[in-house]
Amino acid sequence: MRMALEEGCLAGERGEVPVGAVLVDPDGQVLARDGNRTIEQHDPSAHAEMMVLRAAGQKAANYRLTGATLYVTLEPCVMCAGAMVHARIGRLVYGATDPKAGGMVSRYQVGGDGLLNHRIPVAGGLLGEECAALLRDFFRERRAVAQSG
Repeated sequence: MRMALEEGCLAGERGEVPVGAVLVDPDGQVLARDGNRTIEQHDPSAHAEMMVLRAAGQKAANYRLTGATLYVTLEPCVMCAGAMVHARIGRLVYGATDPKAGGMVSRYQVGGDGLLNHRIPVAGGLLGEECAALLRDFFRERRAVAQSG
């Protein structure tokens, strides 16, 4: 999760919402790591989770990432949750919950409600306060800039 936080910080420095993700294989080897790139790439699907799933799929030459664990600083949205189901990841570990748009626990239970053909075990709250603070500080700073200008 520390690596995901680093990626989130880098995303924030690029002006992106500071969310970072790291995907590791069953042996703990990093397959991919990245942060949000929606603004940079003009792509609404360029969330940190999507970026690492794409990169890992290319690296593995396979869209199935069975057994991999995704670490992400913010609970994934429904789009990312759906991609994780299709990739057949083995586990999700996230930091901060997303009560407004969380797709795994908070608002929806994609991959955990038994309605799809793959279930994803989820663990939340790892370095949760640090992950939440990264987002809070980013948006506080954005609001301050907007109010002053």
